[in-house]
Amino acid sequence: MTDGSAGYTLRRVPFSDLAGWEEDDPRALFPGMRACLEHILKVKPYRTGSLGLTAGDLATFFEKAGDSPSDAASARAFFETHCIPFLIARQDGRRGFVTAFYEPEVEVSETSDETWHHPFYYRPPDLIDLDAANRPSGMDSGYMFARQTGAGITPYPDRGEIDRGFLAGRGLEIAFARSKVDVFFAHVQGAARLRYPDGRVRRITYAAKAGHPFSPIGKLLIDRGEIDPATVSMQSIRGWLERNPAKVDEVLWHNRSYIFFREADVSDPSLGPVAAAKVPLIAGRSLAVDRQIHTFGFPFFIRSETLTHLDGGKPFGRLMLALDTGSAIVGPSRGDIFTGSGFEAGELAGTVRNEADFYILVPRHLADGFGG
Repeated sequence: MTDGSAGYTLRRVPFSDLAGWEEDDPRALFPGMRACLEHILKVKPYRTGSLGLTAGDLATFFEKAGDSPSDAASARAFFETHCIPFLIARQDGRRGFVTAFYEPEVEVSETSDETWHHPFYYRPPDLIDLDAANRPSGMDSGYMFARQTGAGITPYPDRGEIDRGFLAGRGLEIAFARSKVDVFFAHVQGAARLRYPDGRVRRITYAAKAGHPFSPIGKLLIDRGEIDPATVSMQSIRGWLERNPAKVDEVLWHNRSYIFFREADVSDPSLGPVAAAKVPLIAGRSLAVDRQIHTFGFPFFIRSETLTHLDGGKPFGRLMLALDTGSAIVGPSRGDIFTGSGFEAGELAGTVRNEADFYILVPRHLADGFGG
């Protein structure tokens, strides 16, 4: 990757170049590393991204971790001993970019009535995965899912068609929410905790999607002059939707992507949802990355001088694990920070839109033949 043909280079740097490293406490990563190692060894290795780092490389590194260190300095020393940082430098000179996501909590009912009538759906049985072998000629290569019919494979109905009742009556409803907007933002986040009137809590997480591309409604509202680009956030988008109920369907249906869910374990409410890497997310320490480039499980140090509200006014500088991905997370230095679950986590996540430097920590035994 050092020839720049992929639009970026990897530059080997010392840990002293990582501003904020000496103040970071990465002990929270160790349970996640053990969970990744168990998944790799006992379930399935993660797919190798175009960077070329493999799950086998990761397992060799994680096997050295052992129990969680007793203090922050010892945790940093582990990574200093076993890793080399590489700055991911874009060829166009621009820095990386981070947003954030969280696990919403949504009030729901088991049954539908005049109050509760916006469903969360299980994956439909006629939704199939696509690859080069079965994708029909002429269908965009970006479609990873489609509908299997008696006549062949066709694009799956989009958000508007599903909202208008395409799946109604097929027994796929998980639960019903009061607000279509709440369901939409759970789709954007890819997971949710569902709270029932009797106090029960269920957790749902991403299972599949209809296949259509993700089209951010924030950009639509900016392009229409409805929201100032300098202040766009989840909160400002929600506020606009609340003030313009007659336009909600039109705006939400602009994003044709539609997410289907499966139930997930909620036995330990302190753990985050299980996402694409098949291990629980760690609040404040999990990063969604472009899985076409990066391999799940690898550690990244993220530094942003302008992102200050996550750390009490101090610039953001944390070591994180790549444990998730997303339709909008595209590029070598594009990331989505998991802030946790519930309302407060959502308030933190909604305003994260910051330039940042991305350093990937490469196991030392690989570093000599890696980057430049």
